[in-house]
Amino acid sequence: MRVFNLLIYLYINFNSWPIFYQNSQYMKKTEEYDALLPNDPPLRAVRAFEAIARLGSITAAAKELAISPSAVSHQLKTLEAFLQMPLTERQGRNLILRSEGREYYRSIRSAFNVLRQATEHVREQSASRQVTISLIPLFGMGWFIPRLHGFLRENPDIDINVVYANHRNYLSDAADISIRFGVGQWTGYRSEKLMSGKMVPVCSRSFIRLHGLLDTPDQLSPLPLLHDEERNTWMQWFQQAGVRRPLRSTGPMFEDGLLTLAAVQSGLGCALMREPLIEPYLNSGELVKLFDRPIDDGRDYYLCVRADSELSQEGQNLQQWLLREAAGQ
Repeated sequence: MRVFNLLIYLYINFNSWPIFYQNSQYMKKTEEYDALLPNDPPLRAVRAFEAIARLGSITAAAKELAISPSAVSHQLKTLEAFLQMPLTERQGRNLILRSEGREYYRSIRSAFNVLRQATEHVREQSASRQVTISLIPLFGMGWFIPRLHGFLRENPDIDINVVYANHRNYLSDAADISIRFGVGQWTGYRSEKLMSGKMVPVCSRSFIRLHGLLDTPDQLSPLPLLHDEERNTWMQWFQQAGVRRPLRSTGPMFEDGLLTLAAVQSGLGCALMREPLIEPYLNSGELVKLFDRPIDDGRDYYLCVRADSELSQEGQNLQQWLLREAAGQ
């Protein structure tokens, strides 16, 4: 009803404002409408008028609305009293729209079409078994999508909607389940750690061919380095490995892991990347883990659900599958 009120209000307010004051014949207000705001129309009456205008008669409108013809006529008079002008007139036994009625119908017709389409969309969604999950792109490409066929095989009747999660603006997330990256605390959500976010140094096969195999971490120090989101992590990794490095770490920096992965694949340099998310590329040999020296920056991947609502059975199926997959990797 709130959507209905808003749409009708917008269309009447902006498209039909001139109609309200065109005809002085209906300038006298009744006490019933003195309490209403000038642009707050009686919605049942608007609905009845829309049916009359679309179907061409009060009888047809009454049949569609499942009310009596006299009730439809009453709603029409209510709307005309509110607008302070007649919208219809009799020509013989037929009821036709006046010019004001035609203009008013054109203004509200689009709003009703939007309402019908939105309602049909919601009904289709409720009739199907859908779950929406939001993911960071690299998580989707490197971990979720390669495993998704297993869930679909177990749950052939569930439709999965996969959308992007922007870890810089989680507040905009409206998914049933979200996989989030951080320290596990988000207002309004229950979170459960899914997997580690530890990073390891990696490069491409072409980079190895160009620079040769590396035996010790200090050999990595002078080579081109790539940075995922910020530059301090390499400095911390070298310090942890006992390698002295300049205070300033140079090299290209990329906004997210997906861009960093593309840079590594192209042979631009070495990067510290979250090992669970690049597993397919390590297994295929496309990427090489240079040293088994992970670094932990305190951030991990969490499975999050809304604290103010319960998951559907389909959502619970996906939630439990994710936890099983992460535990068995």
